[in-house]
Amino acid sequence: MSKLSMGISPGPQGTRVIAMAGPSDTILKARLSRHPCHPRALPTLLEAIALWQGVQVHAALCAADRDGASDSSLYREAFVDFGGLLYTLEWIPAGALARPRRRDLGGVGDFADLRRLLTEEGTR
Repeated sequence: MSKLSMGISPGPQGTRVIAMAGPSDTILKARLSRHPCHPRALPTLLEAIALWQGVQVHAALCAADRDGASDSSLYREAFVDFGGLLYTLEWIPAGALARPRRRDLGGVGDFADLRRLLTEEGTR
């Protein structure tokens, strides 16, 4: 495994995060609070996953706007830093995600839309 793909999608109910090692191996799936409590929360999360797994993380933030008008502070705070040796981060328009299914698996949700984004787009 040479890199890990992550999808991050802030929404009205919370921020969904999924990490995959290849097209079918989900290693992390989480539903976090809507807004991080610290400006370095997202970069620190990406760095921690990279260090834990020992590979570079390629992450996609699926947010509504690129001009800072997103209702999530996650968007504004994330793009001060696009990454480095441990991770890369890119913006994907939220419209690129298909409408999520309403299946709830283990209280966290399905994440099919983010999983599909990571496998089809390959997060470039």
